Amino acid sequence: MPWESFYGYSQALRVHDTAYISGQLSHDEDGNFVGAGDFELQVKTTLADLDLVLVHFGAKRNQIVETTVLVRDLREHFDATARLHSDYFGKHRPTSTVMGVSDLALPDQLVEIGAVVRLDIQGSQ
Repeated sequence: MPWESFYGYSQALRVHDTAYISGQLSHDEDGNFVGAGDFELQVKTTLADLDLVLVHFGAKRNQIVETTVLVRDLREHFDATARLHSDYFGKHRPTSTVMGVSDLALPDQLVEIGAVVRLDIQGSQ
């Protein structure tokens, strides 16, 4: 993504058998923000973007061992956050920290999701 070099960070970094994935947000393949005003669309697009990073490492969802979920207006969006997170993972249950935040990087951004992935765990999803 174009902002990696601009802001000085990586989408993801592999250290031995672990991949650390930076907070993902709702964007298209050109880096354009998707879903202004639509929380569920933002979460689904963010998780789809997370899937693209997993593919880069040859990983599957069940290799994610931890997520960090930042949500603006958490009280309003908690139930949707929990449901969409659960739908994404199915029977797999990574550890997760959900935090309400007052703001995120982009004006219309409502959610950001980071992850830690163990690449030495057999992926099946």
